[in-house]
Amino acid sequence: MAQNLELKAQVSSLRKAELIAAGIGARFVGSLRQVDTYFEVLKGRLKLRVLHTDHAQLIYYQRTNRKGNRYSHYEIYSLGDVSAAKKILNGILRPFVVVRKTRKLYLYRNARIHLDSVQRLGGFLEFEVIVKRGKPQAARLLHNLRTIFKIRPQDVIAGSYSDLLAKKTGAMRS
Repeated sequence: MAQNLELKAQVSSLRKAELIAAGIGARFVGSLRQVDTYFEVLKGRLKLRVLHTDHAQLIYYQRTNRKGNRYSHYEIYSLGDVSAAKKILNGILRPFVVVRKTRKLYLYRNARIHLDSVQRLGGFLEFEVIVKRGKPQAARLLHNLRTIFKIRPQDVIAGSYSDLLAKKTGAMRS
């Protein structure tokens, strides 16, 4: 499994975060419309991500739900037929919650910077530093990004968007 070090925080201004990303020389990749359907699984998290309605990915990951930096182990599988993937997964697994978001993606060194506008939740900043030069390098880069973007401890989110949305809507896992 691939590994990254990540941090997610609520932000009051996605525009300000966008200006900071541009200011440090992060490369803007594009805006993505994503719909993530989370399914109940015994271990970790499994979601079907639909991008712009015509491309799907099955993403499985394991990570602790704690505030601050956290390592995540993940696998991503590209799926060809969005409607077939939805039909199969909805037929064999129980959907838990659906998260709809618009993401502006920036790349900086071995980090992905996500500026997310999440329906019903608000604006968030997420760093995903891919561990490819060792954990110490990933930790240093994440620390530097956290400092540059002025992430306050009280803004850091422990869980995923699915957790926040489930709590807000009262969705329950069986």
